[in-house]
Amino acid sequence: MSQRSERRGIHVDQSELLCKKGCGYYGNAAWQGLCSKCWREEYQKARQRQIQEDWALAEKLQREEEAAYVSVHSSSQTQPPQSHTQHSLATFSKFEEKKTNEKTRKVTTVKKFFSPSSRTAPKKESHEAKTPSPSITRQSSMETDCVSRDFGEFLKTLHKPGREIQKQSRAFIESMGSKKDLSAEELSECVQDFYQNMSDRLLNHFKGSSEKVERVMDQVEKYIMTRLYKSVFCPETSDDEKKDLTTQHRIRALHWVTIQMLCVPVDEEITEVSDSVVKAITDIIEMDSKRVPRDKLACITSCSKHIFNAIMVTKNEPASADDFLPTLIYIVLKANPPRLQSNIQYITRFCNPSRLMTGEDGYYFTNLCCAVAFIEKLDAQSLNLSPEEFERYMSGQASPRRQDNPAWPQTGSRINPALSQIHHNLSVLSNLEKRQQQVIEGAQSLQTELAEWQDSVAREVQEILERYPLEIKPRASAIDAENVENDRLPPPLQPQVFAG
Repeated sequence: MSQRSERRGIHVDQSELLCKKGCGYYGNAAWQGLCSKCWREEYQKARQRQIQEDWALAEKLQREEEAAYVSVHSSSQTQPPQSHTQHSLATFSKFEEKKTNEKTRKVTTVKKFFSPSSRTAPKKESHEAKTPSPSITRQSSMETDCVSRDFGEFLKTLHKPGREIQKQSRAFIESMGSKKDLSAEELSECVQDFYQNMSDRLLNHFKGSSEKVERVMDQVEKYIMTRLYKSVFCPETSDDEKKDLTTQHRIRALHWVTIQMLCVPVDEEITEVSDSVVKAITDIIEMDSKRVPRDKLACITSCSKHIFNAIMVTKNEPASADDFLPTLIYIVLKANPPRLQSNIQYITRFCNPSRLMTGEDGYYFTNLCCAVAFIEKLDAQSLNLSPEEFERYMSGQASPRRQDNPAWPQTGSRINPALSQIHHNLSVLSNLEKRQQQVIEGAQSLQTELAEWQDSVAREVQEILERYPLEIKPRASAIDAENVENDRLPPPLQPQVFAG
C-alpha cells in the first residue's frame, strides 16, 4: 500500500499504518486498523459481551414466559374454555415471535461486527440472516472463524477471481446443508465435482499454471471441509462407526504382537529411536483432531518420516520399503488410533484427488491403507506361529516372551527397558501374591489349631472334674461347735479389778 502510494506521488504518514491501540505493530484494514494481537483481544472481549448479553436475554425471556403463564392462568377463571385456548395460543405465538426476532437481531449484529464482507455489503448479509441454512446459523467455533478469516485474506490477493471463488464456495456450502440425507458416496461425488469444476476454471484463468491452481485449491479445500466437517465426517448414512469399533477391538486383541514377530528393524533401546517411535505414535493419533483432509495427510506423512528416521538410526543406512511397511504396522498396533477407518474414508472421499493420487502424501496414505488391511487379515502364518499358539495369544491364555523362544532373531536388538521393567514388576507382583497366599494359609491353619487346643483343654478339665468330684462342706456356726469334749474345758477367765 505504501509503495503504490509513493509511486503515485502521494505522501502516506507511517503512523496511519500502525495499530490504533498504539502497541507498535502494524494494523490491517480488514481488522479495523488493529494488529492481529489486538484484534484477537477485541474479538475475545466481544465474545464475552455476547455471552453476557445472551444470558441476560435468556433470563429476560424466562421472566416474560413466567409472567405470560401467570396471566393466562389468572384469566382462565373468567373466560370460557374456547377463549382460554385461543388466548393461550395467541400469547404463546407472540412470545415465540418476539424471542425469535430478538435472537435473529443479535446474531445479525455479531455477523456484521466480525465478518469482513458484511461491511461492504450489509444488505446482502441482512438478507442471508433471514433465511440461513442450518450450517450457517450454527455458532462457529474459533477454528472455523480463523479459517474463514484466513480464506478471505487469501482471496483478496486474487482480486476479481477471489470474489468469484468466495461466492461459489459459500453457495456450495449452503447447498450442502440440504443434502444431509445423502449417502457418503453421494456426498463425496458432490464435493469431488465441485473440486473438478473449480480446478477447471482456475486452469483457464491461470493459463495452465498447475502450481497456482494447487495453491488455490488447497485453500478452497481447507475452507470447504472445515465448514462441512461435522456433517460429512462419519455420516449417519454410513457404517464407518461400526468399522471403527471392529478395527479397534481387533488391534486390542493383537496387543501381544512384538517387534520380533513382525521383523521390525527398530531398536527402541536407542534414545533417538525411542523418541522417533513416540513421535510417530503421536502423529498418527493426532490425525483424528484435524478437520481438513490435507492436514490429516500431513499427520500421516510426519508419522512416516519419523519411522524412516528410526529405521535409519537403527541400521545406519537408508530405510527401504520392505522395512517401512512392517514398522508402520507395528506403530499402528501400538497407537490404536481413534476412528481410524472413519479418517481413512474421510480422506478418500473428500481430499483433493490431485494431492491424494500423487506425491509423498499419496504414497504414505497408500501404505497406511495396506497396514490396516494387513492387521485385519493377520493370522498365525503371517507371524510364523502355529495356529495353536496364535489362538492362545489371542484368547489371553498365554503371553509371548522373547527369552522363551530361541527362534526369534538375536541380531543385536535388545528388549525395550520399559518392557523389561514391566516384566520385572510383574514377576515381583507374582512373588508377592504367592507370599500373601502363604500368609493367608498360615493364618487359617493357626486359627484351626487354636480352636482344636481350646476344645482339648475343655475336654481335659471335664475329665478331671468327673474323676475327682468336688465336695463342699457346710460352714460351722462356732469355732468349738464340733468339739465333743468341750465340757472338760475350764471355765473362762473373768476380768478382775484391782483397787488402786
